[in-house]
Amino acid sequence: MNDDTTGAAGKQPEKPTEAMSASSSASTGSASDSRPESRTDSPADNAPTAAPNPTSLPYAMLEQLGRALLEEQRANRRWRVFFRFATLLVALFAIWAAFDLKGSSKPASARHTALVEIEGEIDSDSSTASVNSILPALNDAFSDTGSVGVILRMNSPGGSPVQSAIVNDEITRLRKLHPNKPIYVVVEDMCASGCYYIAAAADKIYVSQGSIVGSIGVLMSSFGFTGLMDKLGIERRLMTAGENKALMDPFSPTSSRQKEFTQTMLKEIHEQFITAVRNGRGKRLKESPEIFSGLFWTGNTAISLGLADALGTVDSVARDVLKAEDVIDYTVREGLSDRVLKKFGAAVGEGAVRAVGNEWMRPR
Repeated sequence: MNDDTTGAAGKQPEKPTEAMSASSSASTGSASDSRPESRTDSPADNAPTAAPNPTSLPYAMLEQLGRALLEEQRANRRWRVFFRFATLLVALFAIWAAFDLKGSSKPASARHTALVEIEGEIDSDSSTASVNSILPALNDAFSDTGSVGVILRMNSPGGSPVQSAIVNDEITRLRKLHPNKPIYVVVEDMCASGCYYIAAAADKIYVSQGSIVGSIGVLMSSFGFTGLMDKLGIERRLMTAGENKALMDPFSPTSSRQKEFTQTMLKEIHEQFITAVRNGRGKRLKESPEIFSGLFWTGNTAISLGLADALGTVDSVARDVLKAEDVIDYTVREGLSDRVLKKFGAAVGEGAVRAVGNEWMRPR
């Protein structure tokens, strides 16, 4: 009996333990089931979803379309203004070129003194000191019935003997054609070399006290680099057809025969210059070995040597000598269209030369 009791007593605690475990599990499960969830639902989430507004989408599209149209109109307006401005510029340039405004004053029929200016180096490319500009101005000045005389205002260091000789001959021809219209030269700062070649054909030459007058001579200048090339070990490879074709080439030596030939040519041109001065100045010229040596003098000394006649200005000659104070300028000046076309032609020519050079030098 004791064994049964002991066994029964030993087995009885097992049931409460299992029951307690079951109840613990049950209580644990119920506790976990009854624990509130961490996520909190907002009232908006619980509210029913609102239906989309059918009118909001078209309004947004219309707004974007309107903005795009405004931007396009602004761009079109800017381009219209640009093209109108460009058309205006082209039209103004076309009008300028059509009328060929060269800056010369319109000749007047009333009694007046005609003025022609020669400024700068005498050269075929000069705007007021070339045959193309001087000769038309002189012809207009002499041909006008209202001009009583012509004043040639000169300020030039000289230049091309060919251009100077042509103008000298034209002045001589016009003096014979219009014997009642004298032509006077008024020197400002300088009248040297080719400039004096032209001035010698006038009836009289007026100068200022500080004017530079003279330089009756001819020159031809160049450089010689043969000695420097020898020191640097540079060889000049120049091939010509004709032994004198490379005359005055700075990288080739000059023979005594070539020097003699060049000097003979310069002397011939110098004799032409001297003859023009003698014919123009006549007995007024006080000749001496230095007169035709290329020297130049101030205005006062030039008067004493017979290279000039008196002191004077354009206004004083027009007022006191020609007795016609109204001065009309006949100078032909290069207009805007001429300058633009000349630069355009130079740019085109330079571009063509570069294109040909690049094509020629391109490796093949």
